[in-house]
Amino acid sequence: MKTTGRAAAALALAALSTVAAFAQEAAAPATAAAPAAPAPALDTGNTAWMLTSTALVLMMTIPGLALFYGGMVRKKNVLATIMQSFAITCLVTVLWFMFGYSLAFSDGGGTNAYLGGFSKFFHHGITTATLWAPGVANIPEFVFSMFQMTFAIITPALIAGAFAERMKFSALLIFMGLWLVLVYAPIAHWVWGGGFLGTAGVLDFAGGTVVHINAGVAGLVCALVLGKREGYGTTNMAPHNLVYSVIGASLLWVGWFGFNAGSELAADGLAGAAMMNTQVATAAAALAWMFAEWIVAKKPSVLGIISGAVAGLVAVTPASGFVNPTGAFIIGIVAGVVCYLSAVKLKHAFGYDDSLDAFGVHGVGGVVGALLTGTLADPAINALGKGASVGTQVYGIVFTILWTAIATFVILFIVKALVGLRPSSQEEVEGLDVTQHGEVVP
Repeated sequence: MKTTGRAAAALALAALSTVAAFAQEAAAPATAAAPAAPAPALDTGNTAWMLTSTALVLMMTIPGLALFYGGMVRKKNVLATIMQSFAITCLVTVLWFMFGYSLAFSDGGGTNAYLGGFSKFFHHGITTATLWAPGVANIPEFVFSMFQMTFAIITPALIAGAFAERMKFSALLIFMGLWLVLVYAPIAHWVWGGGFLGTAGVLDFAGGTVVHINAGVAGLVCALVLGKREGYGTTNMAPHNLVYSVIGASLLWVGWFGFNAGSELAADGLAGAAMMNTQVATAAAALAWMFAEWIVAKKPSVLGIISGAVAGLVAVTPASGFVNPTGAFIIGIVAGVVCYLSAVKLKHAFGYDDSLDAFGVHGVGGVVGALLTGTLADPAINALGKGASVGTQVYGIVFTILWTAIATFVILFIVKALVGLRPSSQEEVEGLDVTQHGEVVP
């Protein structure tokens, strides 16, 4: 009986094994026939937000920055100053389409840590069906390129504030063209295009390093190389129309929501956090600058409060998608006070002529924001903030400053050898509007 039972059990096991084998064979075709994952499809909500953000950021340069800077110069230079922003917009658009986008955002192969490749020159290979960040943002690559183009436009335009009222227009065009290709595109690639700063963990949500430190340091180098304006320190150089500057600052503030919230590349909660952070930091910085000036100079000025607002916008830019609103509030207060001291006290202590405080606001404000991003990043807002550190942020700041300063210095001397940098003393005294463009404001 035991033998018969064991035989029966063995037969039963063999039968079960046979059934299991048939089941596996039957299941195999079903697994092979499983449908493939759907291809990434364009996200219309994200695309609509990015189209809007792109228009907002373009508005920051024309007319925003053009009016902000134009109102702060003397009347004899207002057209030349506004012309600089407009001409830079046109020049950078063409160069970005031709070379800049590819150098910043394509794969550079063996040199990808430092520079993108040539595969997307003239936007080669990009079609209406090409998506950027498939599976994540799902927006047309044309829209992404346009969005990044507006960043590439405003960065060199910011530099012009440091040498306002004293650079030849021909020199400006050559300088800005070379600077875009040799300075802006590489640094944008280092941080956002797969380069060594981004892979090292440097946090820059919307351009504190790429845009503001970059432009501010370049502006300081320009101011030092060109020297002071004719009559600096003895001639009245007060702004000719602060109403223009208030309008310009207001346009910058509104446009900055596209700058910061748009950098999420999606219409989602993090974009909303970046928008809130932008508003809080800007208002806090404007008040901080105003009260600091009120204490020191005894009166709160219109120029002071709008400069403080811009300082807040600058400082919160790298942090906008990494900090919570309390962190943004702290950044705003610190930036307002520090940028006031740098623009008013530091400039006079060292004696350089940073005409419209491009370095004092953008360079210093960018450094403040980058450092505080490493301190205040909140992983509950953005998981990437978990690895934030001041040391990593300093690493990004140092490399950006070094490359920008050295390359800008070299470009300036190339331009000086080609066409010269400054108009004659008599032309500068007469004003750049008439001597460079043959026009005047009545």
